[in-house]
Amino acid sequence: MARGGRAGADLARLSAMRADIASIFDAAGAARVELETLQPADVMLDLYGEDIRARAYLVQDPVAGEQFLRPDFTVPVARLHMEQGLSPARYYYDGLVWRRQEPDVDRPTEYLQAGIELIGGADPAAEEAEVFNLIRSALGDLVDRVITGDLGVIFAAIDALSVSEVRKAALRRHVWRPKRFHALIERFANPIEPNPSRTALLSQSSVERRKVIADAGKFVGLRGEGEILERLDILDADAAEPPLSASDRAMIEAVLAVSGPSNEALAELRRICPRSMAPALGRMERRLDALAAKGIEASDLSFDATFGRSLEYYDGFVFEFRAADPALPPLGGGGRYDKLTAKLGGGAGSTAVGGVVRPEAMNAAETGA
Repeated sequence: MARGGRAGADLARLSAMRADIASIFDAAGAARVELETLQPADVMLDLYGEDIRARAYLVQDPVAGEQFLRPDFTVPVARLHMEQGLSPARYYYDGLVWRRQEPDVDRPTEYLQAGIELIGGADPAAEEAEVFNLIRSALGDLVDRVITGDLGVIFAAIDALSVSEVRKAALRRHVWRPKRFHALIERFANPIEPNPSRTALLSQSSVERRKVIADAGKFVGLRGEGEILERLDILDADAAEPPLSASDRAMIEAVLAVSGPSNEALAELRRICPRSMAPALGRMERRLDALAAKGIEASDLSFDATFGRSLEYYDGFVFEFRAADPALPPLGGGGRYDKLTAKLGGGAGSTAVGGVVRPEAMNAAETGA
């Protein structure tokens, strides 16, 4: 894809594509929304995943404070919906987003996104199938392969583990960081004997700990006495917790290894998962039924349980469409993000699913440019 601007035949093709995409979203009953280019960093930036946060363009405004160029539309659209307390709604948008790309300097830092968001609906499975089908329709015959996943299944597997809520929370926090996630599984299953100084510290009473802290002198850093004592209590509880059982470890590793046609993946998950995961698998089955009703068979959809673990605000169904050229970025994708709406709504969340296409990637796939 060319960098430096858009002109001539490329611009004409992009304009036609964007008009066609808008007509598809408009026909689905979505209302066009326009969003500010600059978003407030203090409110918004932490809602993005680690990857996008690291690639945001930050600017300092003397009045509004720290701002950043929007790296996508989904989070600002969800914020708009939740702050205005709107009823169930459908939105579509089309515009530029910005992400730093170092060290890969050949990737564009500015590119077009067009997408649709369904927020507050009453039938999650039907809405997931609808968004998937709309994005597929917008991409037409440019799609060479599609991959799907379901982060809800991974969260359900974590919930099924016989470990403390503290350990479950740690695993949930690192679902999007596979190396750290697997390191935690290893540590929980095979705890390392603590060094003598830590053993001595954890064997002290709370009175003794307070004395150690007092004798240490002036605090340096942000943590105070209360936070240090709280951290020691957490370490106490962790040291006393039994190891993750071999059966629990085998279960979650087997879940993460599931890959293949979606119908076969669902059958395998039903075979290896405990009964407590039945609701998550039921949601997956209802989604596949809803997709089948639109002529999209489960046997034609590739499923990978690990897919989506770099997309941090998604928490359920995720999907991505790719062109035949592996050098091109994804043509489009999307997923479910109910928990994001809960964060934006102060705990009062909503159902939410959306998808985007990248017109410039579509143009490159079509022209080979």
